[in-house]
Amino acid sequence: MTTAPTPRPPHPEAPRDLVGIGIGPFNLSLAALAHPLTELDTAFYEQRPAFHWHPGLLIDGATLQVPFLADLVTLADPASHWTFLNYLKTRERLFPFYFAERFHIQRAEYDAYCRWVSENLPGLHFGHQVDTVRWNPERRLFEVDFTQLDTEGEAEALGRTYTKNVVLGIGTAPYIPEPLRPLAEAPTVPVIHSADYLTHRTELLTADHITVIGSGQSGAEIFLDLLKNRPQGREKLHWLARSEAFAPMEYSKLGLEHFTPDYTRYFHHLPEDVRDGLVPAQWQLHKGIDAETIAAIHDELYQRTLHGGWPDATLTPGVFVRTAGRVATTKVELHLEHRRQNTRSRLTTDAVVLATGYRERPLDQILTGMDPHLSRDNAERPRIDEQFRLVLDPTVTDTGSNIYVQNAERHSHGVGAPDLGLAAWRSATILNTLTGKDPYPLPQRTAFTTFGLTPNENRAPRTRSGERGTSHLVELKN
Repeated sequence: MTTAPTPRPPHPEAPRDLVGIGIGPFNLSLAALAHPLTELDTAFYEQRPAFHWHPGLLIDGATLQVPFLADLVTLADPASHWTFLNYLKTRERLFPFYFAERFHIQRAEYDAYCRWVSENLPGLHFGHQVDTVRWNPERRLFEVDFTQLDTEGEAEALGRTYTKNVVLGIGTAPYIPEPLRPLAEAPTVPVIHSADYLTHRTELLTADHITVIGSGQSGAEIFLDLLKNRPQGREKLHWLARSEAFAPMEYSKLGLEHFTPDYTRYFHHLPEDVRDGLVPAQWQLHKGIDAETIAAIHDELYQRTLHGGWPDATLTPGVFVRTAGRVATTKVELHLEHRRQNTRSRLTTDAVVLATGYRERPLDQILTGMDPHLSRDNAERPRIDEQFRLVLDPTVTDTGSNIYVQNAERHSHGVGAPDLGLAAWRSATILNTLTGKDPYPLPQRTAFTTFGLTPNENRAPRTRSGERGTSHLVELKN
């Protein structure tokens, strides 16, 4: 395979075609797919000093919940220089991977692959904190102000660039429930978010009693890791969750079609109130636990009963934390409530791990300068069109300029917004829309399921002659 082309250097005074804010997997995907489009001048900014993907959760043996084909580029361009398979080739690991017969790779390997891309792809600027985005009506361009940071994360220099288009990929932030925030923010209290688990793992294992809160994949992996490393009969572990059960993730093949472009388009066309009711009802599509992890937890617990007795591990779903506080100087007291039973209890523990998930970082702060131009929905969230563009007033969009978003559109595009499997397709959609061309031809149909009685025309399958197929469904009129 030939080396990917290097984009031509732009004129110093020329505005960029695209500026990306944030370099997580999604904007890294966009940068990788933009790389061979040499007519585009792009730059991507990230305040962290280097790429890292959930470093606190790279537990030994933990795997991605999507196949390795859901890398940064393959599902849009399998021949790209930046595929996971080419990464293995450059590391002379392609044959070992072939014989390993792994469809789901370890998280640590995915992190290493993304870091390889980030270290070799031009146009990425780490240690740059973007402060604000504004529209400049005189220049008919976006102004992007940033602060260059030194190795200690301190401000070193200020900068500004102009661009025709912006893509926001600022990601998500760890979510800490309100009752536990004061304890989590206190440096001497052993209450941590799962995002920092590996950083604190050694000291956690020395705690007499540990409580894990959260019934998703991260909570399950952390509980399993702690369980394996606690002495038999003296595990002293509690695993609590608000959900009604430690439930498996929906992973049937037709269930996975909710993470296809077909479903994303269907969801986007639903009324706002329908979408808002649908997302929380679909929690098991993305908040459950994979079956292998559930089985491994049960196996570990069962193994500890072989010589009589039960492990000192309590697993209780259906519970939420009402309040929490310190006891003495080192312990935490959790005030619990079980809504189904209408009962309350207290639990004293030495350490708490909050596997309580992540929330989208709000766009408002970085887009303060764009507020007069933004269109918002009934819940005051930015409206986002089907091509992942913020809906702005015509004084901006009539110039051909747009702001795109990545992983900030669950309310408008559904449960697939944070899914790695849709990264390459979304990036290709953005580049196709931005260039007005079709550098990445995308499939017309991606699911066997037909979502809705009036499927969108733009996803009807093509016939062998290239003409669109005819739907067999007839819309019923009242």
